[in-house]
Amino acid sequence: MSASGGTKAIVAALGANLAIAVAKFVAFAFSGSSSMLAEGVHSLADSGNQGLLLLGGKRAKREATPEHPFGYGRERYIYAFLVSIVLFSVGGMFAIYEGYEKIKHPHDIESWYWPVGVLVFAIVAESISFWTAVKESNETRGSLSWKEYIRRAKAPELPVVLLEDFGALIGLVLALGGVGLAVATGDGIWDGIGTLCIGLLLIVIALVLAAETKSLLLGESAGAEEVRKIKAAMVDGDVVTGIIHMRTLHLGPEELLVAAKISVEHDDTATEVADAINAAESRIREAVPIARVIYLEPDIYNAAAAASGTNPARTPAPTPPDAPDTTDAPNASNDSGTADAPGTPE
Repeated sequence: MSASGGTKAIVAALGANLAIAVAKFVAFAFSGSSSMLAEGVHSLADSGNQGLLLLGGKRAKREATPEHPFGYGRERYIYAFLVSIVLFSVGGMFAIYEGYEKIKHPHDIESWYWPVGVLVFAIVAESISFWTAVKESNETRGSLSWKEYIRRAKAPELPVVLLEDFGALIGLVLALGGVGLAVATGDGIWDGIGTLCIGLLLIVIALVLAAETKSLLLGESAGAEEVRKIKAAMVDGDVVTGIIHMRTLHLGPEELLVAAKISVEHDDTATEVADAINAAESRIREAVPIARVIYLEPDIYNAAAAASGTNPARTPAPTPPDAPDTTDAPNASNDSGTADAPGTPE
């Protein structure tokens, strides 16, 4: 899956949210609608979020330093996580507070045509922004469902924009419903209920974003297709006869670390092993271009030692390149505290 950052979608969302925020605050000034105030703050928070995503994308491009030898690719994840915090605190909690106050102290909406007109304009603008994000996402989504795409995407920007725009459209419908019911019934409490619903919606979206970006921050492995390609490219069937174990880690959306222990024959010379490793690295980079940091450690697989070890699962037999990936299995090689038997490859 491509790790496109979706800059076009971010810029489109930023422009739409700034225009909508101004319009909503003007409508609030003329009507006194709490839904419009909450929506105005929501759009302002979204504008700040798009600014954070653009800043994170720019800072992530910095060159590696001795203090950060693997570069700054994960800054994109950090700024995406900040987006969820801003959406939760500034957007969601503020809207809930305003909704509670309006329900507790309702008042009529003045000049109702201002909020209604602005909300219709906002729905059109947000729909254009959402369509742009959907169009860009479809270029990298492949056959994944939208739920799978949001969960598996390694570049956080497009999932963030998609969820923000989707939430904004639902929030606008809720605001329009609250204002409409308040005008129709003459009871301002409906405006407060609409505001409260907007706040709850924003908090739910913020929690989903936080969960997904937290997973990226902790470090996610390559996707199943990338793992398959790496395994197929690593084994040459001559010197590199199998993979004892392998780990992959995204250092950023567009940079992958590959670390593996490979099986070689006991009578291979050091020169043959070194040449085989260099060739394997070249094949891996050709098959998966984002695999930029590769560490391959040769070892001689000893089936008898592995079988007699205290934790044989930590030294699985060399696997063919087309074998299913079991790196996430409970008994797969992991950082458990159990030591292997002496002489067992690790």
